[in-house]
Amino acid sequence: MRIETHGQQIEVTPALRDYVETKLQRLSRHFDQPFDVRTQLSLDKPNHCAEATVNLAGKTLHADANAVDMYAAIDLLADKLDRLLMKHKSKIVDHHRGENAARNGDFA
Repeated sequence: MRIETHGQQIEVTPALRDYVETKLQRLSRHFDQPFDVRTQLSLDKPNHCAEATVNLAGKTLHADANAVDMYAAIDLLADKLDRLLMKHKSKIVDHHRGENAARNGDFA
């Protein structure tokens, strides 16, 4: 998993960059193939905004979060991305392929 962190009207410090990377590392447990995450941190005067775009094979997911503190916005963003990836993974798994005698080869 590759994570890119950019700032809009805010300088991304090494502490913020490390915090984003540690929070988003848990996303890699959902998929085995590598994917890219592009994160943008910005400041809307009363709130701090964190946005992320996840590029999977054939799918692009986007989430954003606002909070009073930048670290809280990153936490909310990580939770939203985790839910989005779990939902996407459940959509691509075929739940109709249950146990069947024809598929097991036990028919005779």
